[in-house]
Amino acid sequence: MPQSLVFALVHIIFSTKDRTPSITNPTDLHAYLATVARNLGCDCFRVGGTMDHVHLAVGLSRTITIADLISELKTSSSQWMKTQGASTFAWQRGYGAFTLGKSDLDALMRYIDNQEEHHRKIDFRDELRAILKRYGVEHDEQYVWD
Repeated sequence: MPQSLVFALVHIIFSTKDRTPSITNPTDLHAYLATVARNLGCDCFRVGGTMDHVHLAVGLSRTITIADLISELKTSSSQWMKTQGASTFAWQRGYGAFTLGKSDLDALMRYIDNQEEHHRKIDFRDELRAILKRYGVEHDEQYVWD
């Protein structure tokens, strides 16, 4: 095949360090994260979250790894947040990244859009536990939270 063709939809989740509610300008941060993803050649379908974590629905470019994408998202947005007055802002060390099919995109975008409402009923830890269970990801709780 002379071309490299890819559709890799990834649901990305990461939290602020110690889940501190330090995302005080979520609209601007979400726009910034979407721009970073797009500048790396990815399709960013949605960014959302709460004051302590973010969710992204990203179509991964064929030229970047998930780890490199997330590293760039976290590094550049952390630096950007500091220019916005959040001098102690930091992301947690880890992340969650889960692949889905194209038919799941609309449901994922709705899920991301409804984060504020969703978190009136469930906290981030319980949400992540449920996501890990849904995707069949085995994990050790002592290494999930920092």
